[in-house]
Amino acid sequence: MIRVVLVDDHRLVRAGLVSVLANADDIDVVGEAADGAEAVTVVAQLEPDVVLMDLSMPVLDGVGATRAILVDRPGTRVVVLSSFSDQARVREAIAAGATGYVLKDCTPEELLAAIRSAAAGHAPLDPRVAGALLPGAEGPAGTVPNAQLSQREVEVLRLTSQGLANKQIARSLGITERTVKVHLGNVFRRIGVTDRTSAAMWARDNLAPVPPDDQPRI
Repeated sequence: MIRVVLVDDHRLVRAGLVSVLANADDIDVVGEAADGAEAVTVVAQLEPDVVLMDLSMPVLDGVGATRAILVDRPGTRVVVLSSFSDQARVREAIAAGATGYVLKDCTPEELLAAIRSAAAGHAPLDPRVAGALLPGAEGPAGTVPNAQLSQREVEVLRLTSQGLANKQIARSLGITERTVKVHLGNVFRRIGVTDRTSAAMWARDNLAPVPPDDQPRI
């Protein structure tokens, strides 16, 4: 049985998580905490296997709580469950010792899988945040060394993030639609997303804007 402590300052969120986890025969919610300071105390008392940790909380945030918990109980597996996916938050959480990072819009199945993965000694990461942990993820604006994208792939990604269809992108860049699809497939795989919307969000956060005079003509 995997013993879990839930840490979130919203009572409704905790109640929802309890309801989801109650459907798993191998997971037992043994405690809850409404802020990071309380989490440190609860974890010390209950000694859970996995802690589901929110980041934005009063008194002590999730990063500070994770760091404090692991000082006394380094074997505890902390999985961040947050609505924030920006590089800074992800890096802070992992640097504090969190072994996993899952976004709050994940499915119940994905959450259960993340808890089981963490308990088994693995590091469950949502694909949308995994890129923040790769070498060079904090490179200069306008570069994408973390994803190792080619210049053409960057161009395709930029146009995709502007809402252009494959046919429009092909016409703008002077390539075929088939080539656009190949580039997009490579981009999705390298930045860890599965759809155009997520790719557009990644581009917004990681690519420097192109000056108006340099915008391609469609």
